Amino acid sequence: MAAAMLALINLTACQTRPAPSVSVTTPPSTSVRAPGIRTASAQLNPTQGSSVKGKVSFIRVENGIRVVADVTGLTPGPHGFHVHEKGDCSAPDGSSAGAHFNPYGTTHGDLHADQRHVGDFGNLVADNSGTAHVDFVDVRIAFEGLASILGKAVIVHANPDDLVSQPAGNAGPRAACGVIEPVP
Repeated sequence: MAAAMLALINLTACQTRPAPSVSVTTPPSTSVRAPGIRTASAQLNPTQGSSVKGKVSFIRVENGIRVVADVTGLTPGPHGFHVHEKGDCSAPDGSSAGAHFNPYGTTHGDLHADQRHVGDFGNLVADNSGTAHVDFVDVRIAFEGLASILGKAVIVHANPDDLVSQPAGNAGPRAACGVIEPVP
């Protein structure tokens, strides 16, 4: 009987011991602050009949992705500036890039609007020499997940984006196109 009692006490003691401490790491987030690609860029080439060209850089920063664009060959004034859904600039008019990048099915709008396509960057404005420079941080684009811009195209349009017309702001022909690729 004493042996049975001792076995019961040992069994009970084994069941109440705390589990060993195990360190669990959380998988990386898919937000723009997740590890991985830090920089991407698109070399803008003119569409047929256009002389617009330039470069757009995308740099991961603490609060989003910084977009820096330098574009030449524009007429003075505003020009629609968007990320499009396909990374294909093979059509002479840039139409192979498809529509604005809109993975969430929202309405078109300004860069700072509550509702807008992920790819809506509004307008870049060319000076009297036809040169435009923009530098801003966007919180909707990403390098991974549903909002990833990698492999998509950047389009600069010939006309201003009116920021309200649906589905794409009535920005006119595509003047330049470039595919967004990671920078090693």
